Order: sequence, then structure tokens, then C-alpha cells
Amino acid sequence: MTESPYLVGLRLAGKKVVVVGGGSVAQRRLPLLISSGADVHVISRSATRAVEAMDGITLSLREYRDGDLEGAWYALAATDDAQVNATVVAEADRRQIFCVRADSAVEGSAVTPATFSYAGLAVGVLAGGEHRRSAAIRSAIREALQRGVITLESPECSDVVRGGVALVGGGPGDPELITVRGRRLLAQADVVIADRLAPPELLAELPPHVEVIDAAKIPYGRAMAQDAIHAAMIEQAKSGKFVVRLKGGDPFVFARGYEEVLACAEAGIPVTVVPGVTSAIAVPASAGVPVTHRATNHEFVVVSGHLPPGHPESLVNWNALAALSGTIVLLMAVERIELFVDALLKGGRPAETPVLVVQHGTTPAQHTLRATLADTPEKVRAEGIRPPAIVVIGAVAGFGGVRGLNNS
Repeated sequence: MTESPYLVGLRLAGKKVVVVGGGSVAQRRLPLLISSGADVHVISRSATRAVEAMDGITLSLREYRDGDLEGAWYALAATDDAQVNATVVAEADRRQIFCVRADSAVEGSAVTPATFSYAGLAVGVLAGGEHRRSAAIRSAIREALQRGVITLESPECSDVVRGGVALVGGGPGDPELITVRGRRLLAQADVVIADRLAPPELLAELPPHVEVIDAAKIPYGRAMAQDAIHAAMIEQAKSGKFVVRLKGGDPFVFARGYEEVLACAEAGIPVTVVPGVTSAIAVPASAGVPVTHRATNHEFVVVSGHLPPGHPESLVNWNALAALSGTIVLLMAVERIELFVDALLKGGRPAETPVLVVQHGTTPAQHTLRATLADTPEKVRAEGIRPPAIVVIGAVAGFGGVRGLNNS
């Protein structure tokens, strides 16, 4: 009959912990030991660069010797030598110190669970020494929490405030590219006020009781729509609900997110900001194009195209942009692409500069177009490119065809 381990949480702050071995296993285990506040001693003939660079450990580059566990409360045998590991476990047993043997879990007096932290919880899974199984179950539990299949109603989760707002960046389009924290808060919302560019699949995952307000259809004209969104957030929060304002990309990249923070603050509404993956970087990446590359460019600039060059309210210096040698990423630009290309050409940007246009980036409908600066408008119109689309201008836009790249 297999013995069942007794699960327990160790408070190791200030207590001596000895790790024998400085390779990849130790490299994975050490961060949690360090974060526990333990007095961590690592003994190994050699160590990975990551282990050598870790703060919060005492590293001794030498052979393990009998007596090294003196004064320890907990030990980990993690060398690539089975005999050394067995010797460490034997010393630990003599000294009545719990010890994990990494190469053979059943031969130590303790077992390391597959763990993760979530909203103030520490979750661990043991599966009789079957590390892959415990890791798979751990991952399934974490995903269930993130997707709201398992929900937490705990006052300890301080960023979920009834009567408060969370401003969440939903990412560039693929629902899997929202942050872990963003998905967690979304799963606990009472009300979601969603932008048109917020990934719709995220809304489909919400429980039936969650009220979804489409910000794109809030009444009033363009000038009043933002005020109406502010009013909806504040009204819902003041009724005691937890409101998630779900935006596409990152809420602070041409998304008026800071205006919404100010509106909440002025109304006395607690607000949490959760950054998102911005389409300005993620969409080119999904098409195999980096916005920076060594020895190619030393800067990239993200520019809003909601106003044309020469507009009295435009804050963009198009001549300065044209003079740059690096990457220009244009958002909200395809509807006026002729005007932006003309301004860059007149400012001196070479006509043969490579251009990449990506429509519906990171989604199954992603469509890419390659051109030069001079012929971009013609090709955009010929292929019927419509928003949402990202325009990347610069030498990096000429990169492509990386064999084996799979971003699906």
C-alpha cells in the first residue's frame, strides 16, 4: 500500500534551508524558497549562471560534505549524482530534517508539490511523485480559476472591490493574450463595459448573471460618448457592483484610459488599472515582424492616425517622424493612409521604405499586406483593408518568411 503524504505549509522565514546542487532543478526551486524568507544555503560543485546571480542565497561552490545539514530545518537534494542525493537524504534522516530528493521523490522524507499563487492563495498539488501529472492538474486548476469556472469570493482579494472599477486591457484580439490578472478580474465582474475592440470571446465566457454594456453603442454623438461611458462606470460602481471596463489592447495606449481613471477618481470610485498587451507591438510580432532588431533600428514610435497631418488639433510632428530611421507604427491610420504616406514622403522618408499592414491581427481573420511606402495606399485600397489594422513602416517591415514561426 502506497503511503499518502501529509500536506503541510512550512513557515521558513529566517530558518536555515540547505539545497545541495546548483543545476536546473535547484534553479527552479530556489525562487520560492527565497521568497519565503528562508536562510538559503546552496552547496554545489558548479552552478548555473542564473543560480550564481540569485540574491538571497549563500552559495558554496564545493563538494557536499557530511555535516552540511547541521542547523537546517529543511533540505533539498538536487544533484545529478544519485549517490550524493542518497547521502544527503541519509544525513537528513539522522538529523530529523525533512528532505526532498529531486531525482526520486519516493525516497525522500518530503515531496515538493506543483504550486501556484492566485489572489492570495497558495495552491499545491501532489500526485504520488508523478511530477507531470501533478503539474498538469495544477495547470488545470489555475486555468479554471482564471476562466471563472472556480470563483473566489474573498475579502482578501483586495483588487476586487464592490463599488469599484477595474480598467482592464483585453489585448490585441486573441482572447488568450489577455493578462492573467485581467482574466481573473473579468471572471469576478458584476458588470462589464466593453469596447468594440475588446475580444468578444472573453465576453462569451462570462456567467449569465454578468451585465454586459456595449460601450460602442452607448448613446450620444462622438463628443459625448466618452462622458456617457464615465457616467455608466460611476453609476454601476455606486450601486455597489464590481465593474470591469474592458478595452482592446492596453488601456493607456490611445484608448482614453487615463480619462476614465480621472473620472473615477473625481467621483470617489476606487479604480484598478490592469495593463494589456498593446496591438502596436503584438500585431507586428504575430506577423513575424519585430518593431526593433539589433543593428537595424534603435527606436520605434507609435503614432495615432485619428487626425490627419495638418489638422489644427494634431500634436504629431510629421516632418520629425519622416526624418527618423527607425520604425513607425501607425494605429487607426488605414482610412487616411494616403495622407500619412504623403506627409512622410514629403518629409524625406524614402519611397522604397518597407511597409507591413496587418488587419485583424492575432485573430483567425488576420490578413497581412507587404508594400513599399510609395505604393502602400494603392495596395491597401486594392485589397480592401479596413480597420482594425496596424501599419508598420521601416526596415523591420521587410523582414519575414521565418521558417517554423507559428503564432496560431
